[in-house]
Order: sequence, then structure tokens, then C-alpha cells
Amino acid sequence: MTSAPLSLREQHPWRHELRATISLAWPLILSNLTMALIGATDVLMLGWLGARELAAATLGFNLAMTAAIFCMGLITASAPMMASEIGRMQHSVRDVRRTFRQALWAAVAVILPFWILLWNTEALLVTFGQQPDLAAIAGTYISAYMWSILPFLFFIILRNFISALEQPVWALIISVIAVLSNALFNYALIFGKFGVPEFGVVGAGIGSVMTNVLMFAGMAIVVMRHKRFRRYHLFGRFWRSDWQRFRAMWKLGLPIAVTMGLEGSVFGFAALLMGLISTASVAAHAIALQLAALTFMVPMGLGQAATVRVGIQYGRKDHAAIKRAGWVSFILGTSFMAAMALVFVLAPDFLISMFIDASAPGNAEVAALAVSFLAIAAIFQIVDGAQVVGAGMLRGLHDTTMPMLFALMGYWFIGIGLGASLAFWQGWEGVGIWTGLAGGLGVVSVLMLARWMMRSKLGLLP
Repeated sequence: MTSAPLSLREQHPWRHELRATISLAWPLILSNLTMALIGATDVLMLGWLGARELAAATLGFNLAMTAAIFCMGLITASAPMMASEIGRMQHSVRDVRRTFRQALWAAVAVILPFWILLWNTEALLVTFGQQPDLAAIAGTYISAYMWSILPFLFFIILRNFISALEQPVWALIISVIAVLSNALFNYALIFGKFGVPEFGVVGAGIGSVMTNVLMFAGMAIVVMRHKRFRRYHLFGRFWRSDWQRFRAMWKLGLPIAVTMGLEGSVFGFAALLMGLISTASVAAHAIALQLAALTFMVPMGLGQAATVRVGIQYGRKDHAAIKRAGWVSFILGTSFMAAMALVFVLAPDFLISMFIDASAPGNAEVAALAVSFLAIAAIFQIVDGAQVVGAGMLRGLHDTTMPMLFALMGYWFIGIGLGASLAFWQGWEGVGIWTGLAGGLGVVSVLMLARWMMRSKLGLLP
């Protein structure tokens, strides 16, 4: 009697995991990249208006993104929750639907206080010592942009759902359409093209609202019409309360929200510190950070894939498969960021030229500062990739409290503390702030990796 041939998973488990991770990650990566391109489009077009408008919008945008990232962290809990439910029972419908609905509830609940905060953007920026004219422009921009956050959160929840089912290509398709639409919206609204009035910086905010509503509506149509997704009836009776699952969402998601909020706010606070130095420093920081954000989308996507892959194996309680899922994503993410660090070192002028014309009056200082920031960002890239994949690996295990503490210590006590000391006490200015950020992210990445290795060694995974 002959035995059946072994499957690829049984013969080559690491090769199988590599293929499964890449298959899941590449649409997520490209989807993340397209969302980053939406932000890059805003920065690019606002840069065409001038360095002053770019600096003001950057101050407001960083404040809004801090709020958005915190909210996104809360609903990120839906990804490992749905993935582990599917891993525990492949055709689970009711539990997945319960998690999805309560993620919608959580998004609405968490955004309300942030809307109140963002409505007072101008006053907040003045309180933090920013120039009144920049604060006024930023407040005008955010008064429109802030309404884009809720549909964006709804889109992310839908993307978490299809990712848990390992079908993220639809998110990529919707995101590509959104990039093109956002460019069109912004071009028309900022500069007054195609018969539309010229709105200036507020036009970028209106364009973001239109883009995110389009993304949510497109994804909602997909999950309601596609035969793989529609059997879950995700929006059926979405108004019904489920306090047990709602509390579970907050219990797992709040530490993620705090972790991501600490990371997002540290960059927003860094922009405020740049504002205390000069307008040129803020504009250069916006350019360097935008470039870093574009490359960050790759390890971010791999971290999201790690959350799903680890979460599925966590539901199955497969110890060896959990470790493979984590390490494959980590190696891929850090290797990519090391390659991007080399690009930052070798071609900074070319990269910066995509955002600003260094030969234009008043732009030479901005370009020179951006080049110096990119030199530090080369190291920043590697450790940033390591920490985001490490966080994704741990979220797959529903391990969120310790990463939150790591973020608090690394991002703020070390990152901002060291950065402010170097910038203002040692006279390094913007370079000092970027050096501190790189150091803080390095500490977080080491702690995340140590946490994962400890749980692996002690057998504490399932």
C-alpha cells in the first residue's frame, strides 16, 4: 500500500510559508503604498503652492494623522480577532460578523472626541508655540480634512475582513482607483481646474474626504456583491448592540491604539519641534518623512500579513507554524528596508526633486535640510521596518500590552527626549530630532524582537 504524496506544506514548510506570506502581503503592500501615495499627492500639490502652505498643511496633517492612527489602532484588533476565529473554525460566519460589526461601533465611538479636538486645530497649534499665520492655514485645512477619517476607518475594517480571508486583492484595486481619483480631486479643488472654484489648501482636505468616501463605498459594494464575502451579511442589522464583543474589541485594541498613537504622535510632535526651529525645517521634515512613509508601506504590509498568518496558526494552536509565519515576515521586511536605506544614501537629491524645485527662490534651504534628514533616515528605515513587523507578529498572538509599553519608552522617552536634547541643547537642530527618532525606533525594534524570541523559546505562543 503506497502512501499519498506529501503536500508542499508538509515537504517544505518554510517555502510554503514564504509563498503564503508573499501571496497575502503583496496586495496589502501595494494597497498601503497607494494610500501613502494619496498623502504624497497632497504634499506634492501643496508644495506647488509654496513652502509656507506646505509647512502649514504639514502641521495640521500631522495632528490629524495622530488622531487617525490612534483610531486605526483600535480597529486593527479586528484583524487578529477575525483571523484567529477563522483559524479555529474555517467556516466561522457568526463570530466574524460579530467582530466586524463591533469594529464599526468602535470606530464611531473613538472618532467623536477626536473630531472635537481637530475642530480646534488652530488654537492647539498656537498653544504649542507655532506661528499664528501657519496655524491659521493649518486650521482651515483640517476643518475639511477631519471628516475623511471615519470613512477611512470603515475602509480599513473592510480591508481587515477580506485580509483575514486571505483575499486582499480587492483592497488593492479600490486603492489604485482612489489614488487616481485623489489626484484628480486635488488638482481640481486646490488650483481651481475643470470649472471648479480654487480652494487652495482647503481643497486638499475636501479631496481627501471625497477619496475616502469613494474607497469605503467601493469596498462595501465588493463585500455585499462578491460570492465569497456576501454570505457573511456584514451590514445586516449593524445597529444591534453586542457589548461582550465590543468590550473584547476595546480590550485587545486599546493597547494597539496607544502603541500606534504613540508612534504617530511622535512624528507629529517632531513636526512641532521643527516649527520651533524654522519654516524651512518643517517643510524639509515633511518631504523626508513622506519618502520614509512610502518605503514604510512594505514592512507595514508584511506586518499586517504576519498578524493574519500568525493569527490563523494561533487559532489552530500550531506552535511551529506560528514561528515560521513570524520569522518569514520579519526577514522580508528588514531586508527590503536595508535596500531602501541604500537608495536614500545614494540618491537623496533625485528623491527630493520630486517634491520641490531646489532652484526656486526660498527652496534651496529646504532641499539642503531634506538631504541631511534623509542621511539619518537611512538608519531610521531599517529599525522602523523591524519594529512594525515585530508588532504585527505579536498582534497575531493577541499580545498587545507589552508592545504598548515598549512604544512609550522608545518613541517618547528616548526618541523625543534624545531628539530634543540634540536639537536644542547641542545645536543639531533638525538633524538632532531625526537622530533621536532613529534611536527611539531602534530601541523599540530590539524590544519587540526580544519579546517574540522569549515567547518562542519558553513555548508561550498558543
